[in-house]
Amino acid sequence: MNISVIIPVFIEASVIESTIGWLLKDCIHKQVIEIIVVDGGSTDGSAALAANSGALIVHSGKGRAAQMNAGAAIARGQLLYFLHADTKPPNNYVVFINTALKYGYDMGCFRLQFDRDHWFLRANTWFTRFNVNYFRFGDQSLFVKKELFKKTGGFNESLIVLEDQEMIRRLRMYGKFNVMPAAVITSARKYTTNGIYKTQAVYFLIYLLFRLGVSQQRLVSLYKKLIRQDKL
Repeated sequence: MNISVIIPVFIEASVIESTIGWLLKDCIHKQVIEIIVVDGGSTDGSAALAANSGALIVHSGKGRAAQMNAGAAIARGQLLYFLHADTKPPNNYVVFINTALKYGYDMGCFRLQFDRDHWFLRANTWFTRFNVNYFRFGDQSLFVKKELFKKTGGFNESLIVLEDQEMIRRLRMYGKFNVMPAAVITSARKYTTNGIYKTQAVYFLIYLLFRLGVSQQRLVSLYKKLIRQDKL
């Protein structure tokens, strides 16, 4: 299947060139036909840097769900691969995706690894190998057949946090989900800035409140109070 990579971006000038370069070096058999960067109103030149690196630029309202839907709407690939700007997939990520498709999976993600070596972060990411929705988050990236993505109606744009987990829950109703035996490497910058233990405690609290039905407005307000340099 031809692959469209979709990256939502908001103030990511420090990482977007590196991520696009990493993606382009592994375009097996030209399957990656486009890298779509969906800018949510960055003021740091993120869009221009992405364009100069070879990406197709789309402008959208701010919010990852809305941005990813905007990218999917114009994607030409038969398979969509959603990726965060500060996350790099493993070497031969296209091969891993092809293998999952060969064995009948319709969607999937990679395990998680941080770019900082700390025992607590390693312990957290160890759990991402399990195919349980509790451990599924956007940093792990997501590939999905475009026809299946359309059946679900796309990401829920009313969600500002945990939109990725809610999306995967709905996707599982339509096909087989695979957690691939390799890891993406994502930035630990929020942990470094806010403290590793505090940041994880905040994430757990937000997730718990989300499951209890607390409104997105309250979740976002709480997150902004507790986490500095957020990208919401």
